[in-house]
Amino acid sequence: MIKWNEDIVINTNIEKVWSLFLDKNIKKIMPKVEEHNLIEKNENEVGAKHQQSYREGKRVESYIVETLAYEDTESYKKKQIHFVLANAFETNLTFTVEKIDETHTKFIYEGTNAGVNFIGRAMLKLANPKGNNLKAVHDFLQRVEQEALKEQD
Repeated sequence: MIKWNEDIVINTNIEKVWSLFLDKNIKKIMPKVEEHNLIEKNENEVGAKHQQSYREGKRVESYIVETLAYEDTESYKKKQIHFVLANAFETNLTFTVEKIDETHTKFIYEGTNAGVNFIGRAMLKLANPKGNNLKAVHDFLQRVEQEALKEQD
């Protein structure tokens, strides 16, 4: 299993960062997501389910994303999602934003990626957990920051 827990302080208010995690903006921070359609409940509640399609090169994978946790207060917001990719990888992601002050927000990105079968476990063992995964995590943090700062304009 691969785990990560990284954070960044973004020089904008909490609402601008949090808005990026709304369904209508998800492709801004996850450009490989081709489709993200709500199929059950509302996007801002536990138990919401989305049909999502993700492109990796020429391959497109479709799967169901379920919201496991959702909090939205003035100074603290959190969304935790779960999905199984390619019937091989179980992924849990948590996006947390915390208000530092009116112009600074802490964004925390946590996750796990586990193999659900022999092929998935083998692929994760062969992967360089500190290399590719850490780069992908840092790239995501930077993309969220860049998009949040664009929203200020």
